[in-house]
Amino acid sequence: MQEAAGCCAPARSASGRPELGLVSISDAPQGRTEATVPAGTFLMGDAFDEGYPADGESPVHQVTLGGFRMDTTAVTNEQFAAFIDSTGYRTEAELFGSSAVFHLLAQADRKDVLGVAAGTPWWLNVRGADWAHPAGPKSDWSNSSDHPVVHVSHNDALAYCRWAGRRLPTEAEWEYAARGGLAGQRYPWGNELLGHGEEHLCNIWQGTFPLANTRDDGHLGTAPVKSFPPNGYGLYEVSGNVWEWCSDWFLPKYYRNSPGHSPQGPTIGSGRVMRGGSYLCHDSYCNRYRVAARSSNTPESSSGNTGFRTVALESPTAAVAVPHERDHR
Repeated sequence: MQEAAGCCAPARSASGRPELGLVSISDAPQGRTEATVPAGTFLMGDAFDEGYPADGESPVHQVTLGGFRMDTTAVTNEQFAAFIDSTGYRTEAELFGSSAVFHLLAQADRKDVLGVAAGTPWWLNVRGADWAHPAGPKSDWSNSSDHPVVHVSHNDALAYCRWAGRRLPTEAEWEYAARGGLAGQRYPWGNELLGHGEEHLCNIWQGTFPLANTRDDGHLGTAPVKSFPPNGYGLYEVSGNVWEWCSDWFLPKYYRNSPGHSPQGPTIGSGRVMRGGSYLCHDSYCNRYRVAARSSNTPESSSGNTGFRTVALESPTAAVAVPHERDHR
């Protein structure tokens, strides 16, 4: 399989150029709901050899984690707006003056389209695109308040976490939680992309990328959170919709030699890890909505298909003896 990164936004340089099975859900501050993910041991990585070699999704390795609490959804526009209102924070897209918008979604005058990404012309560099104007200056977040916030860099996500008393998940925590208790499956719900009755279970691309999306799942861009069924831990949209930042640096060498207990990620890397894929992923081009799939971008990069979710601030508790992931039936 050849490397394909076009469903991920182009990187921005530093200079600015372009009991298992039981679900425990509780209300939390900032309008969040969170799920309790139990301590346990799982097999991390691509069991099907379907990943892009450069991403380093293999080998599959056993990882043990303590329990933790995770947002059931990606942080929404409404939740992020509360952070902005409280702090006056300005995101990196606002400071740089532009961000990456998918060409079929752009709401901007021609003069505000500053260019296209080399090799991926469906990504437009749009002046005035930011979290509050997700499709460009003619759009407004209030029209999609229950959608995931986008155009947030890794640095922006960390700023939100500091305000909320939260942190970003480690890559291991993210994959373990996204699997929802299923052992070695391709997706959070099993091995088949479509559910019974051929229903869509995530927001990804249908049709011919990047020109024609049939919208069989009902969405061209982001979908409201909780649009699709949750996984076994009560987490929504961990496949598709938006990429989600993790705390780890991206370094395949580290992944191949990952510690077996609560890996925290390498101290260096080529970017920060993103997980989950987005509404632009398609099996013909960017098959990264699989639960083992991984990608990365520079910490200051932002785009219309990247957001994040948070976990509780406290460090993971020591792992206790619990059942391993349940088998898929």
